[in-house]
Amino acid sequence: MGAVFFYHLTQRPLEGTLPILLEKARGQNWRVEVRGIDPDRMAWLNEKLWLLSDDSFIAHGMAGGPHDALQPILLSTSPTQGMDCLMCVDGAAPSPEEVTASQRVCVLFDGHDPEAVQKARAHWKSLTDAGCTAQYWSEEGGSWQKKAETGG
Repeated sequence: MGAVFFYHLTQRPLEGTLPILLEKARGQNWRVEVRGIDPDRMAWLNEKLWLLSDDSFIAHGMAGGPHDALQPILLSTSPTQGMDCLMCVDGAAPSPEEVTASQRVCVLFDGHDPEAVQKARAHWKSLTDAGCTAQYWSEEGGSWQKKAETGG
């Protein structure tokens, strides 16, 4: 049974934090789905991941291609089968069943956007009410610190 980790982004934007988490997940040999809600935003994120520094390469693809099943990281706007880790961005909501079936679910949200914070709180409540194990991580002090945890 997996757990859901909430990442409250206040120091670094999504495009700065996501590559770090993706590298950690791939270090576990996990196949990762990055799920958003807006196709245009996912295309933008796709481009950002391809344009990382020369010493960093994160192999990934956009959902809907002929090789989706072979992608180590797949960007999508709808659920994908066979993934070990789900990273939800821009308000995408994981289900309790996805948390249970995954090694890890991550919810990344912009701490400077009140609507994003409210959505993350709603996701926390619905997932913990369903019995999911959850952790809340904040970078407000400049480094990541676990601020809350529920046992599920």
